[in-house]
Amino acid sequence: MKITYIYNKVALAALATLAFTACNDIDENDRYIYVEPPQTDKVVLIEDFTGQMCSNCPLATGFIEQMQEDYGSDRVIAVGMHSGPLGLNTPLYTQTGQHYYDQWSIVGQPAGVIDRRTKVEGVSSITPWNTAVNNALALSAPLRLSAATSYDAATRTVSIDVTAEGVLDVEGKLQLWLIEDNVTSFQMMPDRSVDPRYNHNHVFRTAVNGDDGEAFSVAWGETKTVSHTYTLDAAWKEADMSVVAFVYNDEGVQQAVKVPVIPAESGEN
Repeated sequence: MKITYIYNKVALAALATLAFTACNDIDENDRYIYVEPPQTDKVVLIEDFTGQMCSNCPLATGFIEQMQEDYGSDRVIAVGMHSGPLGLNTPLYTQTGQHYYDQWSIVGQPAGVIDRRTKVEGVSSITPWNTAVNNALALSAPLRLSAATSYDAATRTVSIDVTAEGVLDVEGKLQLWLIEDNVTSFQMMPDRSVDPRYNHNHVFRTAVNGDDGEAFSVAWGETKTVSHTYTLDAAWKEADMSVVAFVYNDEGVQQAVKVPVIPAESGEN
């Protein structure tokens, strides 16, 4: 018993010596290997500053729809901000949309703010819009963002859970918006005629968590979930509504996601 104990002590000492020697044999610069974060596909947000009295705005809508077809509607999210002098006093105008219009110093419509990095104005060509979107899509997002919803038809309340996973450390703000598709209302057309039953899509309705969102951060490797509820206006069609969630900071939109207010599997009508 005693001999075995001494043998084990000697063996352990030898192993420790070998381990120490092996560590010392590794060049100091080779001991730590940097592992590059995995690439995370960037989702691009277009804030589409539009107005029902803007005759060229349907052309910008066409640009956006073309880019969504080219890149995927899951990669290019559009939100229509009815605002400015050509949106004022129209049914789809909102004070919050006007807040963003003023914030971005929009001077003419149509105009787009791409990922809160690049502002494009006018519809003489799709090229500036497409270039800005393409450049944004080429970036790697520093976080993964997902969202889940549940809807209570009796109270018209949507519950929203947004989950972020840090690929890098990110600090900024989390913004939640509600938008609506298939809104029938008038629109001035490029030939200066008025379409009384124009189909408006991605219409901004409201900001769930304040006009500028809420402070938010997520660290590398961390997972964080933020939850909110909102009661829909009686005039909004819940089946045509979506939640747009995004994290942004001074460098622009870091990542975005869009999900329907009524989950597809819920069967709600």
